[in-house]
Amino acid sequence: MPAKAAPKKSKSGIKRARQTVAITVENKSAKNMLKTLSKKVEKAVAEKNKDTAGTALKEIISAVDKAARKGLIHRNTASRKVSRLTKLVNSILPSEAA
Repeated sequence: MPAKAAPKKSKSGIKRARQTVAITVENKSAKNMLKTLSKKVEKAVAEKNKDTAGTALKEIISAVDKAARKGLIHRNTASRKVSRLTKLVNSILPSEAA
């Protein structure tokens, strides 16, 4: 395997490397927040706490949509996450059809 590439020497290369580090930190933080919010919803559902689950679901939907808009996650991935969590929360809510 080749060794790690040498640091860039051009002005634009140095700036780009600096930007990449900052962007990576932001993206990692945002993705961790999505995971935390998702776990919050799952925990509320496990405890059968309808109010907490509902508010946590609203939070995660907003955060996932924002992440998809910014290109952090693909829009289909965002849609799938929202769908699965909504289905999970609806499983503890009384069904209106019955």
